[in-house]
Amino acid sequence: MRISGFLLGLAYLLNFGFTVLYWLILVRAITSWVSPDPRNPIVQFLYRVTEPILAPVRMILPLGNRRGIDLSPLVAFLGIIILRKVIISLLINLANKYS
Repeated sequence: MRISGFLLGLAYLLNFGFTVLYWLILVRAITSWVSPDPRNPIVQFLYRVTEPILAPVRMILPLGNRRGIDLSPLVAFLGIIILRKVIISLLINLANKYS
């Protein structure tokens, strides 16, 4: 019974983390349309949190940044949705198995 509770708690915690990350990337994408002040602490926080996710995606995309359109947030959204579905489903199924 204890392992199933732990797995369910972990699933809910990861789900919350994926949701927060999704929203942070969305807010960063929207703020990039209005040319925010880079010295703003909120903008700096958004860049510090999301850049480790978006930078590798940009390197993988073939011509995304060269044409002025940054598609990395869209790819990151897709990755978050897939990871959320797979990991959360796996943890919930394991929790149900051990309950």
